[in-house]
Amino acid sequence: MTTPVAQIVDAAAYAQAVEDAVKAAAAYYEGGTSALDDDTYDRLVRGIAAWEAEHPDEVLSDSPTGKVAGGAVEGDVPHTVAMLSLDNVFSPEEFTTWTASLARRIGHDVTCFSVEPKLDGLAIAARYTHGRLRQLITRGDGTAGEDVSHAIGTIEGLPEELSEPVTVEVRGEVLMTTAQFEHANEVRTAHGGQPFANPRNAAAGTLRAKERAYTVPMTFFGYGLLPLPDTPPALAEQLGESAHSGLMAQAGGLGVNTTATTAVPGSTADTVEEVLARVQEIAALRAELPFGIDGVVIKADLAIDQQTAGSGTRAPRWAIAYKLPAVEKVTRLLEVEWNVGRTGIIAPRAVLQPVEIDGSTITYATLHNPADITRRDLRLGDHVMVYRAGDVIPRIEAPVAHLRTGDEQPIVFPEVCPRCGSAIDTSEQRWRCENGRNCHLVASLSYAAGRDQLDIEGLGHTRVVQLVDAGLVADLADLFTLTRDQLLALERMGDTSTDNLLAALATAKNQPLSRVLCALGVRGTGRSMSRRIARYFATMDNIRAADAEAMQRVDGIGTEKAPSIVAELAELAPLIDKLAAAGVNMTEPGATPPVPADDNTADTDGEAQGAELPLAGMAVVVTGSMTGALEKLSRNEMNELIERAGGRASSSVSKKTTLVVAGDGAGSKRAKAEDLGIRLATPDEFATLIADFLN
Repeated sequence: MTTPVAQIVDAAAYAQAVEDAVKAAAAYYEGGTSALDDDTYDRLVRGIAAWEAEHPDEVLSDSPTGKVAGGAVEGDVPHTVAMLSLDNVFSPEEFTTWTASLARRIGHDVTCFSVEPKLDGLAIAARYTHGRLRQLITRGDGTAGEDVSHAIGTIEGLPEELSEPVTVEVRGEVLMTTAQFEHANEVRTAHGGQPFANPRNAAAGTLRAKERAYTVPMTFFGYGLLPLPDTPPALAEQLGESAHSGLMAQAGGLGVNTTATTAVPGSTADTVEEVLARVQEIAALRAELPFGIDGVVIKADLAIDQQTAGSGTRAPRWAIAYKLPAVEKVTRLLEVEWNVGRTGIIAPRAVLQPVEIDGSTITYATLHNPADITRRDLRLGDHVMVYRAGDVIPRIEAPVAHLRTGDEQPIVFPEVCPRCGSAIDTSEQRWRCENGRNCHLVASLSYAAGRDQLDIEGLGHTRVVQLVDAGLVADLADLFTLTRDQLLALERMGDTSTDNLLAALATAKNQPLSRVLCALGVRGTGRSMSRRIARYFATMDNIRAADAEAMQRVDGIGTEKAPSIVAELAELAPLIDKLAAAGVNMTEPGATPPVPADDNTADTDGEAQGAELPLAGMAVVVTGSMTGALEKLSRNEMNELIERAGGRASSSVSKKTTLVVAGDGAGSKRAKAEDLGIRLATPDEFATLIADFLN
């Protein structure tokens, strides 16, 4: 990976770059807004530094290099110990160079590093006296910060009283989780304000706000613990001699929130190779986290190493930020397209001025639904903050409202279905064509025929189009009444392809109920939820008889989702009847129907049978490549196998996970299981455990 640097060609360009960087830093640190995204700002500052290295006699006094917060802010509350920024590296090679420099500085190789996610928020210092939180201070210029004690009581993870009556300063990051950010923008727009561009800006703006008519929660993660002038000498000495990892454990014991409670807890590593491996593990989990990170912070863990290395005017020499590729950028919203999905949902899609994020050129982003567009007050021509992490579909977080010129235009919502011209049902947030699945029948049938649904070999998209255009198929059930003569009459359908398709359709009739339910494409369900519903109710008749209260007994179905599932199943009743009449299976093999709620034998037969299954009560995660008896199974088929054997399939490792089946290339999920002490099994060991269910 090459180091990101903005190219500056002359003194005029340098002066402009300094001005742009200072303005961007001031806008961010003072009001939580900025015309530049984080990656662009990093490139700009590194370009300024590169030019200054070649022209040391022409450095401007307001240059952001070498200054905390880019020199954009000041404060009136002095810090007892300077609250510095971090220098950055962007590649394994740069990190290795930094560790070599650190080793020269302290006289030996570092024997223990601490490795933590670099949280994307605002640094603050929280001062406790005898265990009571009395003052909150921003980082400011590093030597003094702004008093934001008015925010006490609004920050989760930062207790107003510690578990012990100690006098200490806790340092850490205030941020908004994804859920808090969504809530903050709902509240903010409800009060007539513009939505925040992203969670980082939202946290910065909210922390400083003193006279708002509303409050929104934020979250704190501690990353430092140090004495204050009136801390008892014994405690002050103990804090000064403790390793960073020990201080974090102590902070957690006092009731302060740390990354230990997350999927990316702080850890230690003995070698450069171990640090780089942990960086990759954290990067791999980035998209799944409920909060933003923009890198990984690596420190010399031992206090003696930190003291020997010392600090510069801007950053400590014993710590570095390994920056991860940017996942958000500012670009322009050019147009909105309205697409119709397989269930008739009308989904808006943003057309963007192309922008590169994390090595990919992003041209489109999801806009969720019309209500979301209205809430965010999006307009054509807006500068927007676009977010993408891992395999997550790019999304627009919010417009950068302060960059508006007045030329932006409102987004026009469709009045009829853009696909078939029918009326639109706007009664819910997600608009839907009143023709439902019939509006986009080809997409609906292609999905149902897929490998993870009915697995109808030979029924690809082209063949589905043929059948629909010929008027032979008007819904899913019609597939199972096709005759040999009808198929032979189609273009490019010979005896062999016809017989193969009829055989595949006959096989599909015998798929388990979970596959049939998934093929129906009930909104709010997918492969795993369809399996859970089928396993719980055992038959389609039981599913259709369930009311919302009964549906909520299925794991993962809450009070909001249950009524919509029940309503859609009622809507699908004619199609389900046609499928049953065509001979399609409506039962789940091996599943036991639920015992009625008023039956006192609920803890006997059904539960006893479930308890005998080899994976009863177990949460199982499959990762890596399967081999042996499991080699040909898709991930969905593996999940089906797990649930037939009494377990619950999951995609992520947590403290609730019971077993991880780790094949070749298992990676971060295996590492996390080892860290948490979760049982591991090879594919062969797992195949032996559930041998009775393999066929």
